[in-house]
Amino acid sequence: MKLANKIHLFTTVLFIALLILLSVAIYFSFSRMLFTSELERGNAETSQIAEGINQAPEAVEPQDLLRAYVPVNGMIRIIGSNGKSDISVTAKGQEKLVDKTIYFYKGERREIIEYDGIPYTFISHPIIWTNGEVVNLQVMESLAATHENLNVLRVVIIAVTLIATIPVFLSARLLSNFITRPITSMIDTMTEIQKNGEFKQIQLPKQSKDELYQMGTTFNDMMRLLKNNYEKQEQFVSNASHELNTPLTIIESYASLLKRRGKQQPETFDESVEAIHSEAVRMRELTRQLLQLARSDTQWNLVMTDISLIDIVNTSVRSFREAYKREIVVNVEAENQQDHPIIVKADQQKLKQVLFILLDNACKYSDELIKVNVKTKQDTAFIEVVDRGIGIPTSDLPKVFDRFYRVDKARTRKKGGSGLGLSLAKEIAVAMNGDVRLQSEEGLGTKASILLEVVF
Repeated sequence: MKLANKIHLFTTVLFIALLILLSVAIYFSFSRMLFTSELERGNAETSQIAEGINQAPEAVEPQDLLRAYVPVNGMIRIIGSNGKSDISVTAKGQEKLVDKTIYFYKGERREIIEYDGIPYTFISHPIIWTNGEVVNLQVMESLAATHENLNVLRVVIIAVTLIATIPVFLSARLLSNFITRPITSMIDTMTEIQKNGEFKQIQLPKQSKDELYQMGTTFNDMMRLLKNNYEKQEQFVSNASHELNTPLTIIESYASLLKRRGKQQPETFDESVEAIHSEAVRMRELTRQLLQLARSDTQWNLVMTDISLIDIVNTSVRSFREAYKREIVVNVEAENQQDHPIIVKADQQKLKQVLFILLDNACKYSDELIKVNVKTKQDTAFIEVVDRGIGIPTSDLPKVFDRFYRVDKARTRKKGGSGLGLSLAKEIAVAMNGDVRLQSEEGLGTKASILLEVVF
């Protein structure tokens, strides 16, 4: 069964059940109220009759006395202590009441009884009769009119209930359609996406704050995210294939050259082996970076510890300086750093990796002195790698963190770049609750900054 039909059926049954319960409650409450009112009225009349009998002259015949008080649609009689009726007087048309079973009650009694299908008020009141005996004055009065009114009320309530089920049925259908419309739209959109392979969004009504609108906006946001990720994945696969294809082509070409001329020409042998080795190393590094970038933030396996920023920078710069034989200067711009060293929470090895990536870029695209500045501002520590190289055009700055993106003038294959270094550095820094930012001017140089949170 479809969800819309389930909602329609459940809502209809629920509302009809509530409507029936409400109608039944109204009917029985009203009937109880009427019968209670009639009992109170009958009890008051019986008390007046008893008072009148006690005050009546002795010369009046008991039969005549009771006939003066008999209800217009009922009966009045005297029941002795022996359980027999001494006197019974009925109104016209109520003679059948004489045949009702007789009981003697020691105290007062009042109730609604049914006799021959008609409800009656029954009031039994003890009085002292003319002979001094304690007897029951019992008065019965027909409630036929009230019974007819209740029948009419019952018919009206049933009719109203049946008529009310029509708008309940229609409104339940409208409600089920309204609730399931966004879901149906999502199903249709997802089916269309499966058929056409295109990421589409559902059309939403005017902005509201209900859950259905939020579900629709969430679905559209998910579609946008999936589309962006799909496009990035396609671009990533395309770029990775291109980047891996080039070194493989070079290796294949030099291997073929070795097969043809390697044994006869030693210089060709040396050149081919060097090229194959260089491309193999570059491909291995590219593959390593691809594997790292394929991880999510929760899979970096970071070991976050409190690290002295000055020590890690000095150690990293010293190692890099010795390996590449480049002039690199470290400047610390934090006050009282001897008494209060700059402590950050980070993964020591991953922080070194980020710093090496920035230093490597600075070495590749600058032949002059490289400066590494360490500074703090409020609760943030900065590691700035500043070079005086060829710089990056302003139009390319927003794209330099995209995977495989290389600035034509600065990221050429001759420099050995793959376009993954800055992307990798950015993701590692973000995983450590930090960031990597770039400032550059073409022809003047570049400043790459690592931002980390200071531990106080």
